[in-house]
This record gives sequence, structure tokens and C-alpha cells, in this order.
Amino acid sequence: MNGIQSVSVGCVLTSCFLLGLCVFQSISAQSGEALPDNFIGFDSVPDKVADGSVVRVRFRCSGPCQLTVEVAVSTLRKTDLVVFRRKWISSAPQVHRIQPVRLRLPPSISDHHDFLNRNILDSQNVTVCAWLDYLSTSRGTATHHSSVLKVYKVLQVMPLFDWPSKPLAGCPSLSAQLVWLMTSSRIPQCPHESDVTDVLNFPLASTGEPFGLVRRFQPFINRDLERARRHAVTQPSIALSVWIYLVEQCHQNLCGIIHHIDSSNSYDSVLVQLTETGDIIIQARLTTGGDEAFRANVALPLWKWIRLDCYMLDSKIRMDASWDNKTRKFDYQFRNSLHYDDTDGYFVIGGGKYLSGIRGYFGPIKYYRLGTNEVKNTLHTNSTFQELDQVHRECLEVKAFTETLMEEVSKAQLLSDNEAACTPHYLHQWSQFNKAEKTCTQAWTWETQLKHAAFFHYLQRNQDDIRSGSLGLKQLGSVLFDLAVQSMLPVDEAQTNISSSSLAFLQVSSCFGNHRASLLLAATHMSGLGLPVSRVQGHVYSLIGALGDDRFALMHVGYKHSLGADGFPKDLDVAYGYYSNVGAQSSIDHSQAHEMEQYIPEHIYLSNEEDLKSLTHESSDVFQYLEFQAERGDVEAQRRLGIMLYWGHNRVSKDIASAVKWFERSAVEMKDPSAMYDYSILLMKGQGVKRNYTRGFRLLKEAAALGSINALNGLGWYHGKILKDYKNAVKYFEQAASNGSDDGMFNLGIYHLTGKIPDRPWRNESAAFQQFLNASRLGHVGASVEAAWYLSTGNLEGVSQDVERAVIMLRKVCEQNGHLGFMVREGLQAFLQDSREEALLKYILAAETGLTVAQTNAAHLCEELSLGYDCQWRYYNYSILNSQPHPSALLKMGDYYSSRGSRGAREDSLSSAERAVSMYSRAAHAGSPQGMYSLAALAQRGHILPAAILHSFNASLQDEPDSVMEKILRRCVEMEDEEAITPCSLALLGLQTGKALRKMTQNGAQLLLAYASLLSVFVLAVIMPLQSHFGSAGFPPRRRRTSSGSPYESREEGDGAEGGRWLTENGELWLRQAGDVAVTVAGVCLCVFWITLVYHLL
Repeated sequence: MNGIQSVSVGCVLTSCFLLGLCVFQSISAQSGEALPDNFIGFDSVPDKVADGSVVRVRFRCSGPCQLTVEVAVSTLRKTDLVVFRRKWISSAPQVHRIQPVRLRLPPSISDHHDFLNRNILDSQNVTVCAWLDYLSTSRGTATHHSSVLKVYKVLQVMPLFDWPSKPLAGCPSLSAQLVWLMTSSRIPQCPHESDVTDVLNFPLASTGEPFGLVRRFQPFINRDLERARRHAVTQPSIALSVWIYLVEQCHQNLCGIIHHIDSSNSYDSVLVQLTETGDIIIQARLTTGGDEAFRANVALPLWKWIRLDCYMLDSKIRMDASWDNKTRKFDYQFRNSLHYDDTDGYFVIGGGKYLSGIRGYFGPIKYYRLGTNEVKNTLHTNSTFQELDQVHRECLEVKAFTETLMEEVSKAQLLSDNEAACTPHYLHQWSQFNKAEKTCTQAWTWETQLKHAAFFHYLQRNQDDIRSGSLGLKQLGSVLFDLAVQSMLPVDEAQTNISSSSLAFLQVSSCFGNHRASLLLAATHMSGLGLPVSRVQGHVYSLIGALGDDRFALMHVGYKHSLGADGFPKDLDVAYGYYSNVGAQSSIDHSQAHEMEQYIPEHIYLSNEEDLKSLTHESSDVFQYLEFQAERGDVEAQRRLGIMLYWGHNRVSKDIASAVKWFERSAVEMKDPSAMYDYSILLMKGQGVKRNYTRGFRLLKEAAALGSINALNGLGWYHGKILKDYKNAVKYFEQAASNGSDDGMFNLGIYHLTGKIPDRPWRNESAAFQQFLNASRLGHVGASVEAAWYLSTGNLEGVSQDVERAVIMLRKVCEQNGHLGFMVREGLQAFLQDSREEALLKYILAAETGLTVAQTNAAHLCEELSLGYDCQWRYYNYSILNSQPHPSALLKMGDYYSSRGSRGAREDSLSSAERAVSMYSRAAHAGSPQGMYSLAALAQRGHILPAAILHSFNASLQDEPDSVMEKILRRCVEMEDEEAITPCSLALLGLQTGKALRKMTQNGAQLLLAYASLLSVFVLAVIMPLQSHFGSAGFPPRRRRTSSGSPYESREEGDGAEGGRWLTENGELWLRQAGDVAVTVAGVCLCVFWITLVYHLL
């Protein structure tokens, strides 16, 4: 029994030993698999994103290694944005380590959004990653993608409202607390962005030429909208609604309504055009790369507002044309899906560089970039759109009955009051009652006669001229305009009512194509000069003038759109469309500047006597002396005389023949290079002399040899235009351009565009643009037009869109237009002939274009004629909005605001004072001493001048008012004539004297000296008259002793007389001596006082 138990116990112990050995081997095997030579793993890691949480990393390396732990964040815009990274180096191999890491996360992903933590990241996921990298292979910039071993865990991102607030590290400043209190209750909102775009809200006049409105569309900021737009590039879904008003059918093959130019300057989807018959052609680009178009036979009418709605959906286009409450629908299925990317290139409304536009108006244009099932684009009643239609219909009526009347008069039938029109309706009924058989078929009805009575009576009075042909439809517009101008002014003293006949003549003149009348009507309606203010009527006649392609009207509308003035919306794209038209006309006008109705605009200000005195004419002494010097052989006098006669400078009338005589004399006899160039150009153009290319070319070579830069450009023109030698032409152009010739730069640009550079025979728009831009800086008209086009579209590689710069560039060259200079010259001539009213109207026409000198002179004449503040301040205010206003206008506006501030409420006075300071400051910067004096006066009254203004006078806000005044007045004195006594010099002397007196009173001895000086003045005022009195009276003579009487009496009398005489003489002597001493002391005191005063002044 004991043996059996012993065996059993032995078996159990043996089994336990064997079982333990197996378990130990299995554990060893498992340990060998979990902890090999290289190992990394997280021992502990948080589940949520929390700043300050601890991550424990367990790792083991077989050799020297580097452990890296980082935290990466992914947002909607960025992925793998590293916000935390730490590194450790382990040089002991085969050692098991545990590395604790405390995560220090930025507030943008861990703390709540508040005033102190504004920039937070909208984290989509946060990942903690750890990896090992051997030191032998580590390059310092290794990432977990190239690591030996790595491990990561994605942390749970809490909602934004659950994020903890960051505790304040210190007390915020007072300003920060105030800003926080103001913004703490504000709820941040995403900016609103819609796929519906109002391309145009205000009428746009289209002249039927290659000028229109350029629009670029940018990608959406909203990611969902931009994703949908990009998806629609190959499966488009858009809608476009356009209102148009046609006054003429298309006279070319096709006229543009809307077209899209891509970045490679090719037509892209969508292209809408008008045909000669009024049909619509729509062209689009397919995804396969080809173009396809279809024609909608719709026959659009004239003189009606028409709405065109274009729907594009994948490969289908539907076009709806609506007018007179009827809609015509057209559908077309393209062969493939359409390609449409509205951010590629630009869109043109109307005419563009490659396509002329319609002749008429564009109304509201609405663009649905992501499509719509229903377009909402209504034409508002009682608006400019409807008024345009009404005025055009009245013009059609006037033209119809004028043509009928003139046709009747030409048949030698005199019009009488009884036969001129059909009888009224009630008389017609009476005739029917009396069984009269005659019926009225005349176009000129009784109602029409009453409506246009003034015009009708004018035609009646001039039947003979109509019959003779001297007064026809072509002459009618200009004749009526002249009559209206003569009768418009003078206006009555009760402020200005233009007569009904003048207004009627202007309206009829506008109908017959004289668009100076349209511009004058627009100006009077918007300014209230003789008419009640009506912006709608002003807009109507402005657009009618622009439609008529009148330079002044186009500049007027472009100017108002660039400023956003008089109810015109500020739109630089629209302004560029109008200015580009005038710029192209100005480029042509510049080549024909010798014509009699073109003069270079001269900046003569009527309020400046020096400008008026500088004017000359043929009978003036200056002109006669210049002619005398030219006859004697003075080269400069000959050249100046030729230029004055050729261009008509300084009121001198143009005389091309006389100018050519002086140019020839100076060129041939005196060998003046400038005159040789001028004369050679006249020879080649045949202006004032018979054309002679050979002699002109010879003179050009001689002038170039003598150093004329313009002659180099002329040689290039001759080689390229006449000889077709482009190699030498480019050589001369490059020489001229390198020496600063704007014509040489422009011609080089043209050669780059046309591929005429021999070494580079291809179209190089980038090089051409650079040449155009350089020439435009020097004022070249054609180069400015070309450079502005590239800036407006932004379609050239490396050139970003800058419409504002393009508008400024074009406006500068448009203001140099010769026809505008002719109008300014006419206004000046009328002023010098004491015809103030006519001068005012001429200057108003030029002022509405934005010309500074015309605006300043118009305001001056409004002030002279006492036409009220509205007229005066309107044009002064417009002039100061320009880049370089005249100082007199700035001073006037400064005085206006200063006077308003002195008599207005406190809030208004503060605002007016600030505006006055701004006006005076701008005048001071323009070099006006009066502006500086006014600034000093404002500083004396306690107004604090802005730091920028003070800095220009080397002053600061910390300076005392007297110091600021002194610095301003010193600058003013430097600008004035040093020898003259001016207000600034007197004010500076008074300021310095007061400052010196205050310094003297701060010292006791000097204060005593000042009082002594005052006393000395009193002493001198009293003693000097007494001394002069004593000196004139003298001493009385002694009396002789008589023989009669007692000797004792005589002795007594003598003694008394001698004693009195002695006292008198001594008293007077003492007074004289005392007076001399007083005068001497007073003089010394005054001398010391003045010396001390001068010392302080210096």
C-alpha cells in the first residue's frame, strides 16, 4: 500500500515537472515572438484629443536608433498637418525601454474658440504616430513612411462646443478687454455666396463697334459650389437672361450680343450673335474639342425691349425670346456634351476686340452659374429703361413728321396755320355732320403740332431755307443746337428757368444726331441748372449721347461710372468699355491733329491772372516780337513760331502754310535738327506742302545724324512703311526706343504683334505689351489703348487683370483729345470776349467729361454769374475728385467746409473741419501758400491736424500748436516771394514776436525790462513834446531900467525881477536836463528791450 502511494506521488511529481517544463517553453516561445530585436508599441495612449495628456511608448532596438513621436491633424483643406513632434536617441542596443511623452498641443486644435483664441482648425481626425529609425540611415528629415517600425492610433475628435477654454496666462490689456466686450456677443457667420450673378443692372449703350463690357468670373469660395461648378464643366447646367433694345439691325455679317473668349484667345461656350435679319446664332464648344452652332429664326424687332433667356443643360440649349408679352422658344440638341468653364478667360457683353456689337442698349443681365428652372429678370417700370424707350419713340415721331413736312415744302407748297395740320376731332365730327366729303390723311396731326409747337413754328419761319436746300435734315441738329445755346442764358434772376423753346430745340437737336445737345440736356437735368433735378432724364440723355458715339458723351458716362456719381453705379468694367471707345477715336484724332477743329487742351484757369496774362495772339506784342526775332534768324524763335502756328497754341490761330514756312527756314538755313524732323514729316505727309518722300528722307537722315531721336523713329517708319525693309526699320526703332522715344516703343510693339521682327518672326504679345506699357508711361495715345486692353482682360500670361489702372490710363489720353481742346478753347474765347454765359455752357460740356480745368472754370463762372451754390459746388467738388486738382478748387472747397463747420452742429462741424483740413492739406501739397496759411489758421483755432499732414511739415502730434504753426508758416514763406510782404510772412512775424514776448516774461529781469520799456514809451510820449515846446518858446528878455521914479523903488523892483528871472531860468534848465536824462534812460531801455526781443526772435 505504501509502495503504491509512493509510486503515485512520484508519477504526480513527474507529471507536474513535465507540465511546468512545457509551460515554460511555451512562455519562452511567446516572449521571443513579442519582444524581438526591434519592437515598438503604445503602452498607453488617450482616446480623445487633450492637451497635456501622456503617451507611453514601449520600444526596443537591435542597434542605435531614433524614436520619433508626432501628432498630425487633417482638415478639409490640408492633410498630415504636424502640430507636435519629439525625438529621442537610444544608443544602447537590445535594451527594452518605455518612453513617456506629454503632448503639448496648440490651442487651435485643443481649446475653445474665444477672443484670445480666434484661429482654430476644423479638425477631421487627429493621429498619434510613433516610429523607429536607425541612426545609420536616418537623415534628420525621416518620416514614418520610410521608418523601420511604426505604430499609430487615431484619436477621437470632440465637437467644437465641447472643447475646453484656455485659461488666461495673465491679465489682458484694457484695449483687448474693450474689443472683447464689443465682439463677445457677435455670432460669426460665413460670407454669403450665391451662384446667381447680376452681370448688369444699369443700361449699357452699345454703339455697334468693337467696344463693350468685359467681365471675368472667379471660382467660388464655397467649396460645395466650386465642386458643383467644376463638375459642370463637362456637363453644364447654366441659365443666362439678357435684355436688349435694338435701334438698328446688324449691318455686318454678325454682331455680338455675348461671347466668351478663353485663355488662348479662342471662342468658347457660349457665343450669342445677331444676324442681319434679326435672327440669333448660338455657338458652343463640345467636349470633343469642336464647335457647333444653330440658328434661331426669330427676327427680333427694333425699338422694343427684348428678353433673351438661354438655358444650357448637358448637350441641350433652349433659347426663349420674349417681347410684347409673347415668348418664342427654340430648342437644339448638340451631338455631344458641351464644354463650359466660365473661369477660363473672359466674357464680353456687346462688341469686343474680335467682334463688333449690336447697336442699341443692354438692360439687366442675370447669370445663373449652376442653372435654374425659372429665370427671374424683370424690367422695372418707371425706370431709365422705360424712359429710354419713350424718348426714342418721341424722336421717331419728330423725324417722321419733319421728313413729311420738308417733303411737302420741297413741292413748293407753303404751309399756313390753317393748312399745316389736320383739324381736331370735334371739328372733324362737325364736318361729317355737314356731310363734308374731305377726310384728313396728313401725318402732322393737331395734337402733334401742339406738342412740338416751338419746332413747328421754327420750320414755318424757315420754309424758304428748306426749299432752297440750305436747311436739311443733316443741318437741322446743329442749327437747333446753336439756337438753343443762344437762348438758354442769361437765365432769370429768380434762379433759373430755361425757356421751353430752348429745351424743345435741344431735344429735337438730340433726335437729329447732335449729341452735344444730348450731353447738355443730361448736364442740366442732373445739375438742376434751369430745370428741376431729374436723374432719370439725365441718365437717358447721357446714354443717348453715348449711343451716338459722341466723344464727350462717352467720356461723360465713363467718368460717372468710374466715380459712381449722379446715380450712375460705380463700375470700372463699364467705365473701361466707354473709355476704350474714346481712346480708339483719340488715337485716330491724334494722327489728324492738324485739322482746324482740334487743339491741344491748354490748362488756362480763369481765376488765375497770370494764366490770362500769358495768352498771346497774332496782334499781341509777344507774338510780334517773336516774329521779329524769327526774321532775324533766331532758331528758337523760328521753332516756337512754327509750333504755335501749326498747333494753335496760346490763342494763336492755326496757319499750316505759315508754320511750314518757318519749319523749312529753320531746317534748311539754320540746320536745326528738331525743325528738320518736323519739316521732313510734313513733306512725307504732304501737309501744307507738296509731298516729297525723297527730300523728307534726306532731311530725316541729316536730323538723325545731328542727334534727333524722333528722326530715328522717322527713319524706322520710312524703312518699314515705304521701303518694306523691316530689318533696318527694327534697328532704327530700337535705337529710338532706347533713347526714350514713345513712338519708337509703340512701333516696336506693333512689330512684335504682327511678327515683323526678322530675328523673331512670330506673334509675341508679351514683348508687345511691355513696349506698349513703356510708351504709355510717356503719354502715347495708341500704346495706352493697347496696354489698357491687356490690363482690362487679364488674359495675357503674366499680366493680372487691373481694370482700375486701365481706366486711369485711358482717361489720361482721352483728356488730351483735340476736339475736347477745341471746346475748351471756344469757352476761353467767349470768356475773353465778355460772353460769360456762352463760356459757361462751353465749359460745362467739357466739364462733364471729367476735365479738371473745365470743371474749375465752370465753377468759377457759376460763381461770377451768381447761379447758386449747387452749380458752383457741383463742379468744384468734381474737380477735387480728380488725381491732380487745381489748388484754387481745393481752397474753395476748404473754405466751404470750414464755413459749414463754424455755423453747424457739433457733429457736422467736426466732420466739416476734417474735410476742410483735408482740402487745405491737398492744396498745400500742391504748393499753394494759401493752403498752408489756412492750415496754420486751423491749428491756431485748436484743430488737431492728422499725423500724416504734420509729418509733411516735419511736425508731430506731440508738438505744441505754436510750434506746428511756425513750421507750417516757415514752409509757406519759403514757397512765396522772399522780397514781398505776404500774409504768411506777417503771420510768422506775429507768431515769433508773441513767442519771444512770452519767453521774456518768464524771466524776472526781462519782465522788469519789459515794464521799463512800456514806461519809457510813456516818458518819451510826454517829455518829447515838452522839450519841443520849451525850445520854441525860449527865455523872456531883461527889462531896462528907466530914469523916472525913486532909485530905491527901482532897486527893489530890479532885485525882485532878477530873482524871478533866475528862478525861471534855473527851473527850465532843470526841466531840460531832467528831460534829457529821462529820454536817454528811456532810449537805453528801449534799445535793450529790442535787442533782447531780437535775440529771442533769432
